[in-house]
Order: sequence, then structure tokens, then C-alpha cells
Amino acid sequence: MSDTDGKKPLGLRSGSTPGQVKQSFSHGRTKAVVVETKRKRVVVPKPGAAGGASDGSANKPAAGTLGSRRPAGISDAEMERRLAAVRAAKAREADEAIQRAEEERQREEDRERRRAEIEAREREEREREEARKAKEEEEARKVAEAAAAVAEKAAAAVAEKAERPARGADRAPSAPSPANAPAAERSTPPRPAGGPVGAPRKSEREREDRDSRGKKGDDAGRRAGKLTLTAALDGGEGGRQRSLAAMKRKQEKARAKALGMGHKAEKQSREVRLPETIVVQELANRMAERAADVVKALMKMGMMVAMNQAIDADTAELVIEEFGHKAIRVSDADVEQVIDTVQDKDEDLVSRPPIITIMGHVDHGKTSLLDAIRKANVVAGEAGGITQHIGAYQVTTESGAVLSFLDTPGHAAFTSMRARGAQVTDIVVLVVAADDSVMPQTIEAINHAKAAGVPMIVAINKCDKPSADANRVRTQLLQHEVVVEEMGGDVQDVEVSALTGKGLDSLLEAIALQAEILELKANPKRSAQGAVIEAKLDVGRGPVATVLVQHGTLRKGDIFVVGEQYGKVRALINDQGERVDEAGPSVPVEVLGLNGTPEAGDVLNVVETEAQAREIADYRAHAAKDKRAAAGAATTLEQLMAKAKADQDVAELPVLVKADVQGSAEAIVQALEKVGNDEVRVRVLHYGVGAITDSDVGLAEASGAPIIGFNVRANATARSSASQKGVEIRYYSIIYDLIDDIKAAASGLLKDEVRENFIGYAKIMQVFKVSGVGKVAGCLVTEGVARRSAGVRLLRDNVVIHEGTLKTLKRFKDEVKEVISGQECGMAFENYDDIRDNDVIEIFERQTVERTLA
Repeated sequence: MSDTDGKKPLGLRSGSTPGQVKQSFSHGRTKAVVVETKRKRVVVPKPGAAGGASDGSANKPAAGTLGSRRPAGISDAEMERRLAAVRAAKAREADEAIQRAEEERQREEDRERRRAEIEAREREEREREEARKAKEEEEARKVAEAAAAVAEKAAAAVAEKAERPARGADRAPSAPSPANAPAAERSTPPRPAGGPVGAPRKSEREREDRDSRGKKGDDAGRRAGKLTLTAALDGGEGGRQRSLAAMKRKQEKARAKALGMGHKAEKQSREVRLPETIVVQELANRMAERAADVVKALMKMGMMVAMNQAIDADTAELVIEEFGHKAIRVSDADVEQVIDTVQDKDEDLVSRPPIITIMGHVDHGKTSLLDAIRKANVVAGEAGGITQHIGAYQVTTESGAVLSFLDTPGHAAFTSMRARGAQVTDIVVLVVAADDSVMPQTIEAINHAKAAGVPMIVAINKCDKPSADANRVRTQLLQHEVVVEEMGGDVQDVEVSALTGKGLDSLLEAIALQAEILELKANPKRSAQGAVIEAKLDVGRGPVATVLVQHGTLRKGDIFVVGEQYGKVRALINDQGERVDEAGPSVPVEVLGLNGTPEAGDVLNVVETEAQAREIADYRAHAAKDKRAAAGAATTLEQLMAKAKADQDVAELPVLVKADVQGSAEAIVQALEKVGNDEVRVRVLHYGVGAITDSDVGLAEASGAPIIGFNVRANATARSSASQKGVEIRYYSIIYDLIDDIKAAASGLLKDEVRENFIGYAKIMQVFKVSGVGKVAGCLVTEGVARRSAGVRLLRDNVVIHEGTLKTLKRFKDEVKEVISGQECGMAFENYDDIRDNDVIEIFERQTVERTLA
């Protein structure tokens, strides 16, 4: 349908125009279909809508703008506010666009600058590379010229040797005679270039065949591969070709000969340090020989060994002599001789800061006093407000003096920690609370200080309390042979208060005076040596050891051995948590880079090479293992049987202990070993440092033991495994709670105590026989009360004849529960009839009492 008459087609809506579309069907048929096309609406703004009002008013909205389409209920002020917000937003957008453009320009400048720097570096690298290549080409040219000269000489010599047999063949007997040979040659007519005049000789035919074979290309000769007799007789020119590798080897030999490197180096005789046993590979390394050659030499001796097997010193000495070296016998302990033990010279010694250890009873204010000196707050970070680790800190006084402090725990379980603190220290500050006086751990700290032979300063703390009595503390110290200066002795004492800061200056002066008397010096230029104060296994950093450097300077990158572990210093962290490059004498640092967690108290020594450190650590590990094995082997069979028999009567509570640091684990194990008595005890199956792992859960499941985590947690795998296997994991952060819970658990293994309470006595007055019942005793209750449910004993002449229970208790003809003193009753025993007149019946009750460990 078309729109020729200007009328709108039937069925079209307003605002649309008609159009035709050709519709195709199958079998080639088509059909024209009328469709409607919707016209696009074009909105033309009214005059004055773009620029505001026609009268120049900026505030009043014009017709056709937002004001003309303003919804009902919005005032002019509200409209003005909205317009102002729109204008402010547009201004902000413009400012942001300017800012973005400025940032983009700055980034473009940075990119250009970086691009210029990169191009400059690349240009410098290209110039260096070109200079290097030119130098290498010049050297290669010189070597090639020398090799070519040598090759020419060799080729001339080869050609001369080849000509000699040829000349000999011409003078062979087939020729007429040596004298007529030139004449025969002259009589042979020359062959023209166009072709042969006569039949060619056999040698000429063979030469032509060789030439034709050579012209077919080198590939056919290489593909031939095998060396035939004909090719060998022909000289090999047309048959086998020299390979590229052979050419390279020839050039290398010529170059080495030209440079004077053709002669073989003389074999050096070495001194080989030989321990009691040595691995074949290590023996080869010490002799600088190939391990395969050493194995071959051992096979000639009749020993079929591999390179990773150990041989004895006598066999190794024979091998060393066969290879032309000299064997030096050493013991296994000689590996530790590489540790620097030289005496320091007086001119190398310089003054070092003193090492002060704070010791005393628990809750006497040791850490609080150190906090006041450091102006820090360490005690807030300790669980339960008690110190459970050794802390190492450095403090700089107002006078500029540097002091190194060690804060030790005061709890009874941390005996070994206090002993370690006393061993590495120069001065011990004994903290005693003025209101509590001398306590058990105070006495222990005094003994540690005396055993270490270090001077002591008594700090009488908590002097600000009303109940403080410093003179009582001084008097009680006399009982332990600690005589302070006020009592006429030589031990300094200072009254301090960690809360108010009283006496802190006097305490620091006393420490400085004592350090000056000691004249502490060390050599910072030698290899470092220090003591491990604490060790732990950090999840993110691996094994970490808190080391107090005593001699020398420990630097980043040093190779060290500590106990049975070794490593290379990866990082040093001071007490402020900052990374440092080195630590001098009397400086406490955390050392990262160990291959395992050392024991607290081990000595750290710096060595030259990693091989030495590994060898020393392996020797110490083997020595410790042999020592434990020897201790086990020393036990006789009778001792083992006696121990097994004794263990049958003792109930055990097995536990696994994992702690955050080595010192805490050691203190917990020592405390748990003291829990128990002759009937029950705690057995620590395993203890270690670090998070609780799946292997710990497996061990706990196999032994039916709970896992004790002290300031550590189980990882996700261990938690899932423990949940599946039913293993109990208990977490603690305070050692008091841990020991109390273990005591309670061990108390559950104790057998209940059975107590007997005698409640009455009865005398048999007459014995009756009753049919169907048996013998019945007519009794008089002489004391207490007789109960049906109680236990009874039959006494005859004060000797126990029978113990059992009552079958019946009657008062007249009635069965009763109890009969009081002074009344008569009838009693019959359960399964016992041997009763007589005047026998005494003892009546008692059993009471079960639960026992607990003290």
C-alpha cells in the first residue's frame, strides 16, 4: 500500500510514517509488506531558555528553564538554594577537571623523565657492550691468527708426509728403472684438454672417480657414515669428513698451544684432615679429587662402597697416600678448634656497657621498676601482670651512660631462667618489696648471684606504701649473708618506688659506680660471641634467638654456630624493634637466619665458612645423641624390670607441651615434673616451641594425651585433625593456671581414700537357732548404734574372726534399720554361722574421700 494521496495509511498511529519492506519466503517467493517507522522527536528550546531571563535578571528563572517546570510546593528560596547547589557542583567539577589535568601533566613529565633516564642507561649499556665485543673480537682475531699459523705449519707437515709415499710409489719396481724414469715420462704424450688421446692409466681413472665423487657434494659423503677400506686407502678425502666438533677441538688445542697452556699442571700434594670416620664424597672434596676416582681406588682395594658411604680412618689414609697426599689424623672434637678463642690484647679493649639483671620474688615490682627506668610499659603486655620471659633492653641515662638490662621472671617455675640471667650478667639488682620482705625466690636469686660470683645491689621497692619497712628487709637479708652498707657491709642498697619514681636516680648512680669499679672492657673488632637469652619459633620469621653479645661485634651476613644449630645472620633487631646492621658488646638483639630453634643458654660463635658451622653443629648433635644413647644403654635389665614394676603402681597423666619461647617450655616441663606423688605423676611426652601442628595431634591421639598450648595456637590443619580425632587442646597464657589445671587433672587419677567410722559395738549374750534362718545372735548394743546397712566385724578375744554384712537386724519380731545403745536386738551374719556367746560385734561405716595433690 502506498501513500500517494497524502492520507495516512490505515492502521498507522500518529507520529509514525509508512515504509515498505521486502519479505522473502521459501521457494523463491517474495512479498512487499508495509511497516511503520516512528519519527524521532526533536525538542526545540524556547527563546531565552539558554541564557536566563530576557530582562537580565540572574536570580529569577526564565520561562522554559527549571523555574518554569518547578514542581508545586517549592518556594523561590528553595529553588534558589537548589540552583546554587548545582552551580557549586559545576564549579567543583571544573576545579577537579583542572586538578586532574595538572596531575596528568605531572605524570606525563615523570614518564618523560623516567623514559629519558632509561634511554640514557640503555645507551651507556650499549656503549659498554660494544666496547666489550670489540675487545673480544680483537682477542679472538689474535687467537685465530695464532691458530691459523699453527694449522698452516701442521698442514705443511702433513702434505710433506703425504708426498713421500707418492714419490716412493713412482720409484716402484713397475717403472722401467730409476735412471729411465724421466725418459719414460717424456715419452708419454700429454693428454689434450678436449679429451683423452689414449686410454688413461688406472691411477688417473681413480683420481677422476674421486674428483667426481667430491663434486657430488659433501652431504653425500657425510651420509655415507662408515669408513670403508677403499676410502681409507684413498686417503679419506672423498669419504669421511671431519666433524665440526673435531674442528673446534683442533682449534682449541692450537689456541692453547699458542698461548703456552699445552703442558699439564703438576699435581699438588695436600694435607688432608682425617677424622675417625669420613664419607667418601667428603674425602674426595678434601683431596680435591673426583669422587668417581676415589670410589675406583676403593674398588681396587676390594671395598665396594658408594660415594655417600662412610669409611674408617685407616682405609681413608691408604686412599690419601695412593693419591699422593698427606693424611693428618684429627679427632671429631677438633672441629670446634676453628672457633676463635684467642686472648684479646690490652690495646684492643674498649669500655663496654654493664649488663644488669633484675631479680627477685614474684610480684615484688621488678618489671615495674624497669618500666620506670625505661619510661615504658612492659608489664601491661605480660599476661596476668607477671613476667614469663627474659626481656633484654638498653637504657641511656641522663648522664649519657648506656646500660643493658635483663628482666627475669620471679615465679618459682622459672628457676633455670634466673640462673641463666645470673650467668651472663655483670651486676645483679635484687628487688625486694618493703612490705613483703624476703621471700623464697628472693633467697634463690641471692644464691644464683653468689654462684655466678657477680656483685649485687639491693633495691628495696614499694617504699611509698604505708606498711613498708626497709629496716626489716635489711635485717632479714643478714640471715642470708647479705650485709648492706647501712649495716656495715659492702652491698649497696637503695630505697626506691617504681610507682612514684623515688630513688631511681640513686639506683642508676649505684649501678654506674659499681660498673666503674668493675672496669668492664671488651674487644669489638674480633669475631662475635654471645649468649642466647631466649629462643622462639616465629610463624612469619622462622627461628628467632635473643642474643646478648658479650665479645666482638655481630654483623649482618655473619655465619655463626649456636649449640646444635647454625645459620647466617639475615637480620638484627634491637630492643626497640628497629633493624640494625651490627651489634657490639653488651648489646641485646634478636637474630634471624637460624636453621632451627636453639636452646636458651647456648653460646653463639661466629665462624668463617658455612661448611665449618655445619660441621660443628653436626658434631654437637651427634655427641648429644650419643650421650643420650649411652645413658640409656647404661641401664641394666634388672633396673628396667624394677622400673617397669614400679611404673605399674603409678598412674601417669601424659601431656604434650608447646610454648612460644624455649625458656617458657623449659620452665613448664620442670614445673610439671614436680607435680604428683608416689601414686600419680605427670609425664611430658614431648615439648617444643611454635604452633601446634598436625604431627603433635597425631602423637597426642596415639598416646591419649591432651595438648597444652602456652601462648601459642593450633594451625587450621591441626584444629581440624584434633576435632576429628577427639584430641583435647587447652590454651594458657599464665603459668599459674596451667599448673593448677594439671594438678586437678592428675588428682583425678588418685584412688579415693576410704575412711572407716566406728559407730557402735554390740555383745552377743546368747545364740539361738532359727529354722530357715540359721544361727541368730541375741545381742546387747553396748556403745553407739547398730545399723542394718553398716559393715560388721566379729571379734573373739579382740581378734577379728569375720568381716562382712548383716543379714538381719530385729528388735523383738520386727525388722528395724537401727538399734541404739542399751537396747537388745537380734543379729544374723550373711553367709557366716560360727558365732559364740560373749563375742563382740564391731559396727562401722565406710566413707569415700576424694584426694587431691598438694
